[in-house]
Amino acid sequence: MASTPGAEHDYVIVGAGSSGSVIARRLLDRGHSVHVIEAGPADEDERVHSPQGWPMLLQSELDWAAMTEPQRHAGGRRLYWPRGKVLGGSSSLNGMIYVRGHRSDYDAWAYQGCTGWDWDSVFPLFKRSENHMDGASEWHGGDGPLPVSRIAEPHPTAAAFVDAAMALGHPLTEDFNGERMTGVGFNHTTTRDGRRMSAWQSFMAPVVDHPKLTVTTGARVHRVLLEDGRATGVEYAADGALHRARAASEVVLSGGVIGSAALLLLSGIGPAAHLRDVGVEVAVDLPGVGENLHDHPLVSNVYEATRPLPPGTANLLESQLFASTDPRRPGPDLQPLFLHLVYPAESYEMPEHGYTLAAGIVRPLSRGTLRLASADPEAAPLLDPNILAERYDMEAMVDAVEICREIGAHAAFDDWRKAEAAPGPEARTREDLREFVRRAVGTYHHQVGTCKMGQDSLAVVDPELRVYGVAGLRVADASIMPSISSGNTNAPSIMIGEKAADLLTAAG
Repeated sequence: MASTPGAEHDYVIVGAGSSGSVIARRLLDRGHSVHVIEAGPADEDERVHSPQGWPMLLQSELDWAAMTEPQRHAGGRRLYWPRGKVLGGSSSLNGMIYVRGHRSDYDAWAYQGCTGWDWDSVFPLFKRSENHMDGASEWHGGDGPLPVSRIAEPHPTAAAFVDAAMALGHPLTEDFNGERMTGVGFNHTTTRDGRRMSAWQSFMAPVVDHPKLTVTTGARVHRVLLEDGRATGVEYAADGALHRARAASEVVLSGGVIGSAALLLLSGIGPAAHLRDVGVEVAVDLPGVGENLHDHPLVSNVYEATRPLPPGTANLLESQLFASTDPRRPGPDLQPLFLHLVYPAESYEMPEHGYTLAAGIVRPLSRGTLRLASADPEAAPLLDPNILAERYDMEAMVDAVEICREIGAHAAFDDWRKAEAAPGPEARTREDLREFVRRAVGTYHHQVGTCKMGQDSLAVVDPELRVYGVAGLRVADASIMPSISSGNTNAPSIMIGEKAADLLTAAG
């Protein structure tokens, strides 16, 4: 897919991921011309489309395979961050879990000055996207572009996880997007008829031949073009040459938590001192660009199985639990997730056959930064999430590990459990578990926050997603989240795309 260099469209969208795909579709539906520019290739790899294919995509040519800076509170380790480099972005690489988060997530955004982003305002946008297999209901949409399905035949070990958690007092939750999020249950997934339904496949594949659409793949955007304080397009590298794409109306950055922030910095929009340090000419001194980087930490409680596990029919991530460290919280802050495969715990010897109870937290307090390594637009930025810097994050992670071990030791797993491989039976005390977390903590792949929405001095975009100090430029992806949603971030990113499309067309 290629473009005509120098051609002008109403909108230029950088990034064809969870948000960018939605924005492009909605703008096309409303009569606008759109140029979508994606760094990765078309989504033709069969591993993308199989719900069981995502482990094979990690560290493949379709993965940016970002690595963090050494993490001071995690044994000086560099953490691996998968990020999709393909049409569909990370929605072509993820585990396909559809979770919106708790209503208090969005109400908190509104209380922080992000008016129009409270739960009552965004809930209809979630429903508008959705084509739930059960049809329209109080909690779900039935005629949107995004297929959402229940898991028809749960894996026996995923069912054992649910049975064990219920026996330990956790309530059954039939729908994490329904009336009560807290509890244990089976996931709803962005799949249909045994196929992954990425944002690109759901929103854009049906209209890919639209006469007002141009899609450019294999193109690395180097900078936003600025003229008299306004974004007029972007400059990008493709096929060994530099090209320019012009926007008659606006430029939208949907490159994700890494790509959008890095592109702003490369364009001279960010903390002036940092830009000068790396040799980028300052266009707008915007201190918050690259601040507020955070993520859902995860660590693998791994078990060796008594025998090889049968293959699953769904997404390998079929059941999970939302729980709270304190019942007085308005929503959950823990998210243990079950995988009927070995999801390795770093530096621990892993069994050939096994399963994983992944301990995770969903309301982390630690915050870090994204910075440029240099003015070279092809250089990977410096990622420092400062993971586990806050005491709460460590203690909540240990709480989550303890819950996973209780579930993993329950009689419901007796037929499958041979031995605990990580952290292993020698880990007995909370300090032992803290050391396990430091040694093996990784990520849920839910990075957010580097182009924070708000009204404070570190906000990058206003509640209409307009970049402060630049006309005609918006950011719309998970990077705008002031604080992370309490669950998997794909559904919220799609909602952000819906909201952005409404804001763009209201302005246009």
